[in-house]
Amino acid sequence: MAMTRTIIGEPVPNIPWQDRPAGCKEVVWRHSKNPIIGLRPFPKAWTVYNSSVVPYEGGFIGVFRVDYRCMTPNLHLGRSRDGLKWQIEEERIQFICPDPEIAEMNFAYDPRLCKIEDRYYVIWCNNYHGPTIGLAWTKDFKTFHQMENAFLPYNRNGVLFPRQIGGKYAMLSRPSGPGAAIAFGDIFYSESPDLCYWGKHRVVLTRGPRKWERVKVGAGPVPIETTEGWLMFYHGVADTCDGFVYSFGAALLDIDRPWKVRYRCKVPLIAPEEIYETTGFVGDVVFPVATINDSATGRIAIYYGCADTVVGVAYTQVDELIAYIKANS
Repeated sequence: MAMTRTIIGEPVPNIPWQDRPAGCKEVVWRHSKNPIIGLRPFPKAWTVYNSSVVPYEGGFIGVFRVDYRCMTPNLHLGRSRDGLKWQIEEERIQFICPDPEIAEMNFAYDPRLCKIEDRYYVIWCNNYHGPTIGLAWTKDFKTFHQMENAFLPYNRNGVLFPRQIGGKYAMLSRPSGPGAAIAFGDIFYSESPDLCYWGKHRVVLTRGPRKWERVKVGAGPVPIETTEGWLMFYHGVADTCDGFVYSFGAALLDIDRPWKVRYRCKVPLIAPEEIYETTGFVGDVVFPVATINDSATGRIAIYYGCADTVVGVAYTQVDELIAYIKANS
């Protein structure tokens, strides 16, 4: 009898992985040699964090947020054989844009990567009279075609679903306001026939009611299609006497109507505890941005930004995680 697989997708036999450490009872555990990308990986780069990766040609490829020494963020391409040791290109990605109205790129950050059919889509926080959702596609990671911005400013945390739903492209995002430290924000679902015109906006997840996510929430990696629904990792923000604290949790969304939440974990999966998560340019931040998923084993490697400074990896097993979400909803 064939084994039933929970993750719907391709196997990734070379997925980065470490077994749960002896004595660890957590459902998500950190890579033992975090951070996997540290400070100043090349001369003009100061920090690399909040970056997205996918399997590609037997290895892995990624789009990385690189903050320069002047603190301007831009998007750079990186490659890896094992998903842990990365070579990041020193020049930023150049996008081909047919419309000069939106072609100017004076900052770009927090990218996501999503493969739909034969194209890889880059989604990032773009600047067009304020932060909005930039969108581009590539087939070979050599030529990048910039598309229309998905939404009006102000919006962040745009995340595409990896296939059409009901014949439409689907995206999660978080409408917000001006400034870097917005004290509100909920996750919305939108759909499009062509990746240009977006509508049917539906609320997915609102902030709160628990303190760890009561200020704002935002979608993280590309949702993972499973037999139990769409597995969505997301960040939640708490307010404390010492400022904001970013943790990350998970929820299961309905497979056909992803704006319907089936289960939402009451507690965060990871909160900032390690020194590389609590100390940096913005302390007390863990910010999930990407996953690599092996359908054959149910293993998931989660890539997350740490303290707006470096990149970390954590691991989980899908069946254990889904059971945990259900038990703690």
